[in-house]
Amino acid sequence: MLFIQTVATSVFSMPLSPFLGSVIFVTSYARPIKFWEKKNSTVRLDNLNTRLQQQIEKDPGNDDNNLNSIFYEHLSRSLQHSLCGDLILGRWGNYSAGDCFILVSDYLNALVHLVEIGNGFITFQLRGLEFKGTYCHQREVEAITEGYDINQGCCCFQPGHLPHILSCNSAFNLRWLTWEVVRGQYILEGYNVIYSNASSLFQVFDLRKILIRYYVKSIIYFATSSPKLLHWLSDQSMQKALQSFTKWDHVENDHTMFNINIDEDYIPCLQGITRASFCSVYLDWIQYCAKQKPKKVDFDEDSFLVTISFGLCILGRRLLAAATHHLSFSLDSFLHGLHTLFKGHYRISKEEEWVFADMDLLHTVISPAIRMSLKLHQSQFACPEEYEDHPALFDAIKVFEEKVVICDEKDPAWRAAILSNKEELLTLRHVVDEGNDDYSVIMLQKSYLSFKVIKVNKECVRGLWAGQQQELIFLRNRDHERGSIQNNKHVLRNLINSSCDQPLGYPIYVSPITISYLGMHEQLNTLLAGPVDVGHITTLFQTKWRVMRKENNRSNDNVGNAEESDCERSLSSVPSYSESNASKSVRNSQNACNENQEVKCLDLKSLQPIGKRKLKSKSAHTHSSLNQISAHSGAKEKRHACCDATTDYNITKRLSSSQHCVPNCTPSPFSHANKNINEQTQRATTVWLHFIHKFNIKPFVWKERLF
Repeated sequence: MLFIQTVATSVFSMPLSPFLGSVIFVTSYARPIKFWEKKNSTVRLDNLNTRLQQQIEKDPGNDDNNLNSIFYEHLSRSLQHSLCGDLILGRWGNYSAGDCFILVSDYLNALVHLVEIGNGFITFQLRGLEFKGTYCHQREVEAITEGYDINQGCCCFQPGHLPHILSCNSAFNLRWLTWEVVRGQYILEGYNVIYSNASSLFQVFDLRKILIRYYVKSIIYFATSSPKLLHWLSDQSMQKALQSFTKWDHVENDHTMFNINIDEDYIPCLQGITRASFCSVYLDWIQYCAKQKPKKVDFDEDSFLVTISFGLCILGRRLLAAATHHLSFSLDSFLHGLHTLFKGHYRISKEEEWVFADMDLLHTVISPAIRMSLKLHQSQFACPEEYEDHPALFDAIKVFEEKVVICDEKDPAWRAAILSNKEELLTLRHVVDEGNDDYSVIMLQKSYLSFKVIKVNKECVRGLWAGQQQELIFLRNRDHERGSIQNNKHVLRNLINSSCDQPLGYPIYVSPITISYLGMHEQLNTLLAGPVDVGHITTLFQTKWRVMRKENNRSNDNVGNAEESDCERSLSSVPSYSESNASKSVRNSQNACNENQEVKCLDLKSLQPIGKRKLKSKSAHTHSSLNQISAHSGAKEKRHACCDATTDYNITKRLSSSQHCVPNCTPSPFSHANKNINEQTQRATTVWLHFIHKFNIKPFVWKERLF
């Protein structure tokens, strides 16, 4: 019976299971071989799918698993672009459909399941695990990262091992594992996460004082740089509401909101803040920000710009005090109020209802100011005195406003910024851990992360998942510390079981089935030159044809310019004659042209040098044409003298480029030179042309010998 069951389980992939813990084994259900797709959508709680009342009172979704799922979503996008090409390049070793790999880094641990392999595409699914895993989780990660090359043992002895070879004990232990490290360093695009405990950042009053100073200066910056500033300055209702802030003796003396420990413009004797004390600290900053606007506004100490800046700064500090429940001395209350204001939740009292004249005062001034102050507070630790100078602080705020995304993690803009690969992000995270409020400042910087790629036996994964399904669903084992999820570094049982779908496992992110195409890999495209189609072939031939024509035209232009410059140098070397001789030359040339009307002008296009293969025919054509010209034109002796040192090819090029034809030739001022010299020059030219034509000497060869 046992033999029959063993054969059946092997054929139908049905593992044997002990019957009620006894020694009798029965066949269980068949393991799935194919992958049945379902809609895997990890529910991420944010401001889009929760009510406003729950966001203010209960703050749902404030746990690490919900907030960290976005990093695995970004990781799946990175794998979508590179996985297929990396598999083709052999960076993941041997692979087949159904294989499972585990990516391990400092804080990201994910299981990658290859669902289907096709021609030029890979279908996969990523399952992200917890950032802060349990003890079993950490023990298996340590087993992956530990080195086996330090083992020197062989059974009970320590004989050592050869260089770059494992010892006997290490080799024996590795043979027992159902997994292997196929790549020790695999680079993927991701984010470097930097955690900072907010409690340590704002523990002392001096650090809170720095935050309040940057908060007030950020309010002034965003108010003066707003495009609606001129509208606010001319608003009659706003001027009426801020009438009390125009008085220099007006005092804001709410001791629950302002105190000497965190407010620089606080006056102890008046126990509050006045316009004079505010101007003594922030008037220079207001005037500097106002000077940077293209449209000039009045920024003296009695102007309405100072009044509205003073009112907004008082409003911002009142909102922060209201969020802290007027307990600014308590660190927990201060952090709670800072996080509430960071999320954009305001509680407006009756005294601040003037802000309802324009809600952009809250959305474009107060809200970005509290977030910018947190970024400035983080940056000032590197150089504390850097932002004391007004230009440096103004430029820093401007750069952070353009390049850094600062918002709450449950804001949809946070997810959109990560998936669009923004360079730098910052947020303030609130997590309830075992009843304690934990606030952290998180900075993300785009970088490349290093992973270890571990290939797991796919039959082991299927078996562990099937065992979890049988134990939880059929046997109803609800124990959170059940033995099937305890650590076992030989099979990575905890990592595999926790990556299964809920309720069997507890992954924080399960991606939908994603397809990675071969054409998405940038490095592979440079090697394979992309897909081959009719459009690419046509574009290739058109590009080559344009390049060939451009090079041909450039070579022809260079030859023509060189010949014209040679002729000009020869003409410039001849001494000038008298004006009478020049006039006689003109008359003789005109007569010669009129007598020889039957001589036709040479075709300009036929004289253009097209290529090297036509030089022979053009040399003969030029030779016959020059014989006719030398027989009928007596006014061209100097031109023959000029061209005595050039080839027939150069003569043809010069004639075509200079547009000198026989019927319309330009008279030469050197026609009445010595007759004997002209005859000798003509005979020498004829001899050279016959010599070239007889021996078929190429133009560039005899040109070099001649010169």
